[in-house]
Amino acid sequence: MWVPVTDMDRARAFYRDTLGLSEGKTTEDWSEFDANGLMIGLNARESAQPASGGAVITFQPDGDLDAEVAALQDKGVEFGGIADHPWGRLAPFRDSEGNDLQFYAPPS
Repeated sequence: MWVPVTDMDRARAFYRDTLGLSEGKTTEDWSEFDANGLMIGLNARESAQPASGGAVITFQPDGDLDAEVAALQDKGVEFGGIADHPWGRLAPFRDSEGNDLQFYAPPS
């Protein structure tokens, strides 16, 4: 899965420093991050801006969902709340470039 980015340095800092994901291959136009087994590519070659209603990248946080949300809120990340469903929990947010992301936690 890849997402468009406007500012590669800002996007890399968000995924690496704010989300704490492991950074892989990095070039001026492309960077890869491991989101708990899901590879996310940051693509600066695409000029398309994210739009509401587009693709959403969903991945599991390394730790407890509530703790991860609280830690990221302390770093300035805004969440749309946590939704509880019979099939799991979702916590939607946006990256530094406006792309839609969400944490997922399976039911306990």
